[in-house]
Amino acid sequence: MEAKYHGNKPCHIVFCILTIFPLFKGLGSYTVNSAYGDTIIMPCRLDVPQNLMFGKWKYEKPDGSPVFIAFRSSTKKSVQFDDVPEYKDRLSLSENYTLSVSNARISDERRFVCMLVTEDNVFEAPTVVKVFISESQPFLIRKPLFLEEPCTHALSDCQSLLPPPSSKIQYFINNSLISKKINAVIIIFTKQMDPVTQLYTMTSSLEYKTTKADIQVPFTCSVTYYGPTGQKTVHSEQAVFDIYYPTEQVTIQVLPPKTAIKEGDNITLKCLGNGNPPPEEFLFYLPGQLEGIRSSNTYTLTDVRRNATGDYKCSLIDKKSMIASTAITVHYLDLSLNPSGEVTKQIGDTLPVSCTISASRNATVVWIKDNIRLRSSPSFSSLHYQDAGNYVCETALQEVEGLKKRESLTLIVEGKPQIKMTKKTDPSGLSKTIICHVEGFPKPAIQWTITGSGSVINQTEESPYINGRYYSKIIISPEENVTLTCTAENQLERTVNSLNVSAISIPEHDEADDISDENREKVNDQAKLIVGIVVGLLLAALVAGVVYWLYMKKSK
Repeated sequence: MEAKYHGNKPCHIVFCILTIFPLFKGLGSYTVNSAYGDTIIMPCRLDVPQNLMFGKWKYEKPDGSPVFIAFRSSTKKSVQFDDVPEYKDRLSLSENYTLSVSNARISDERRFVCMLVTEDNVFEAPTVVKVFISESQPFLIRKPLFLEEPCTHALSDCQSLLPPPSSKIQYFINNSLISKKINAVIIIFTKQMDPVTQLYTMTSSLEYKTTKADIQVPFTCSVTYYGPTGQKTVHSEQAVFDIYYPTEQVTIQVLPPKTAIKEGDNITLKCLGNGNPPPEEFLFYLPGQLEGIRSSNTYTLTDVRRNATGDYKCSLIDKKSMIASTAITVHYLDLSLNPSGEVTKQIGDTLPVSCTISASRNATVVWIKDNIRLRSSPSFSSLHYQDAGNYVCETALQEVEGLKKRESLTLIVEGKPQIKMTKKTDPSGLSKTIICHVEGFPKPAIQWTITGSGSVINQTEESPYINGRYYSKIIISPEENVTLTCTAENQLERTVNSLNVSAISIPEHDEADDISDENREKVNDQAKLIVGIVVGLLLAALVAGVVYWLYMKKSK
C-alpha cells in the first residue's frame, strides 16, 4: 500500500486507520434538507482537536464503500479536492471544515462523513442529505378544443417534474375529485427519469366520459409530493372544455321584447336551438304559409299591419319536426271625427258631432275643449257663442304604449249684431252714463252718434269681448234733451239703436233695460198693471171691513 503525504509528514499510519480499521470516535447521523438547485451546507459538527493533522470529507456508496471528496491540512491551510466527476467545481471547504455543495441534485441524497484526524485518533460526524423540489406545479398538455357528448375522450395529460419516490397525481372537475371508481374515468400513469438530474417526469393521462354538465366547467390536476417542510399539494392552472351536443329543443322569441305590438312597429323573430354549437340557420313560417323561409337565426318584419296578426313558427332545416311557435297580435286604433276641421255655424243652429273608435281592444275616449277636459262628449241642439272653440277627440289603448289617436274640430259660431242700450244718472245729477250692449260674431264695431247739445265728459270705454259679447260706455252732461245712437256692424249685418236722454235739469227715472220706445211702452203698461193691482187690493180690504162691521153690529 502506497503511503500518502500531506505536507511534509507521512500519513501512512493514518491512511491505514482511515481505510482499514473501522474503530473511531464519532457522532450520530445528522440530516440536512436542501432544495433542488440550492447550495447544500454541511457543518462538520466536531470540535477541532489541539493536535489536528488534517480533515477530510467522504460519502458512502450504497454498498458502504467510501469515496473521498475533500481534504484540508491544519498546518498548511491548503484545500484539495479529489477527482470525483460528479462533484467537479461544486465543492468548497471552510476553515472550520464546513463542506458546501453547490447546485444540489437528487443524486446528492446520500450519507456524508466529516473526518478530523490526529496522530493517534480519527473523529467522524456523519450527515445525511435530503434534496427536495421546492415547487413543482403540474401543467396540462394535449388539451382538446372541444368534446362530444356522451363519448369517452382522452381529456388531457397532467405532467410534473418530481423527485423520487413517486408522488401522486389527481384530477379535479369543478373542484371535485375525479375518482377511478367512476366507470367513465380511466387514469394511466407513466414516469421517466432524467439520467442527469435524476428527476422524474410524471405523466398522468385521463380519459373521461363528458356530459352537458361539464361545459365550461373548470378542470385541474394536482400533484402531491414531499418537500422540506413535509407533504405538499400543488394544483395546475384551470382549463375549460367546450362540450358539443345535438339540439334537442327549438325556441322562438320576439325582439325587442314588448308587452304589446302596434301597427308600424318593426319586429324580429329569433330562433334558438339548445345544442352546442347552436344551429346557425332555421326555417321561418309566416301565418298561413306552408313553405318555410330559410334564414339565419333571425327574421325581421318591418312596418307591420293588423293583418300580420297570427302564429309564427321556426324549425331546424334538417329536422323540420323540431319546431317552435309563438302568437303575435298587432294592435291597431282608428278614430273618425265627424265633422272635423274648421266648421262655421250660425247662432241657434243644430250641430250633431260624433267620434267613432275602432280598435283591437277597448279604448278610452277623452274630449278636450281649448285645452280643458270635458266631462262628456259635446252636443249642440242650439248653438251659442260660448260653444265656439277648438274641440279634440282623443283615444288611446292603455295596454299598448304609444298607441293613441286624436282628431280636432274648430267650431265658429257666427251671428248678426244685437243691441241693448241702458242709461244711468250720476247721484250728483250732473252726468248720465249710457251703455250700448252688443252681441254678435265676428266682433261688431261700435260707433256712437249724439243728436242735440251737451258736453261729453268721458270718451267711449269698451269692455273685453267675451263669448260674442261686449259693451261700449259713454258719459255725457246734456243741457237739453238729446238722442244717442249706437251702431254695431260686422261682416253679416249693420244694426242701429237709439236712446232719448233728457237734460240734466229735468228729473227722470233711470231705465236699466230700455232698448227702444216700444220697450218704454211695455214698462208703462207694467206700471199701470201694478197700480191696478194695488187699487184692487185696497177695495177688497174696504169691502172686508164693511162686512165685518155689519156682522159685529148684527151680533150685538
